Amino acid sequence: MAIVIVGIWGVTFINSKVLLLHGLTPHEIFQLRFIIAYVCIWFISPRKLFADGWRDELLMMVLGITGGSLYFLAENTAVGITYVNNVSFILCSNPLITTFISILVLRNLRATPQLIWGSVIALVGVALVIYNGSFILHLNPLGDFLALAAAFSWSIYSLLIKRVTGRYSIIFITRKLFFYGLLTMIPVFLVSSWKFPLEGFRDPVVWMNLAFLGFIASFACFYLWNVALQKIGTIAASNYIYLNPITTMIASALFLNEPVTSIAFLGCFLILAGVYWANKGIEYKNIKQTDL
Repeated sequence: MAIVIVGIWGVTFINSKVLLLHGLTPHEIFQLRFIIAYVCIWFISPRKLFADGWRDELLMMVLGITGGSLYFLAENTAVGITYVNNVSFILCSNPLITTFISILVLRNLRATPQLIWGSVIALVGVALVIYNGSFILHLNPLGDFLALAAAFSWSIYSLLIKRVTGRYSIIFITRKLFFYGLLTMIPVFLVSSWKFPLEGFRDPVVWMNLAFLGFIASFACFYLWNVALQKIGTIAASNYIYLNPITTMIASALFLNEPVTSIAFLGCFLILAGVYWANKGIEYKNIKQTDL
């Protein structure tokens, strides 16, 4: 399930890029895809409206920000100003970020030399990808940093969601994620108003890409990803994100004619090899993998 979801999410970079080229802004894309997802989930959602306490409700809002509005605003903005491959490769560092946050928060995890050196190798790979995008291809480095911000945001979401799974249904959690993602994006429209014209939705390319992002990549994939997190744990599920650049690279080469340089290949290889080696060096003490 996790492998299929990551494969689908790898293609969504292309969908977002196409919509950006057709005139939609990053926050417009997010708002439309989450509205579609939110409407869809109400057909299967329980009647429960609020969490059991204000702390849990606040946590649901944080999930909506880190896994919704903040993550997608950073990601879609990055996609609009840098190469899709760059964004995909940088987001591939998410499992490494998740692992290190886990080490800082959970004292049951210990950083080994293998973990440290694997992390250094992965970070070198990230630097190569950023260097390739910023200097060789003369792109705005802001996109690379936004991609890193999105990776950090998703790591926080993946770790925090374990605090509510088991106490609330996956459907309820996912619906609250969509709701607070939409709610916390509203202030962005106060700064940058809606610009995409209504007649633009007549274009089949626009509404077909939006339908895919809303129904498949958001409604279905978010629900199933939260199930995967509950079943196999945060770190185990995050490991499958390593496969993300493969589908992105293939899709961007086929549909966007984006070049893949040798430096990008080297950076991607170092990220994958470093993260794999780093995770092999994690030591768990008196804790189950599913608890992560």
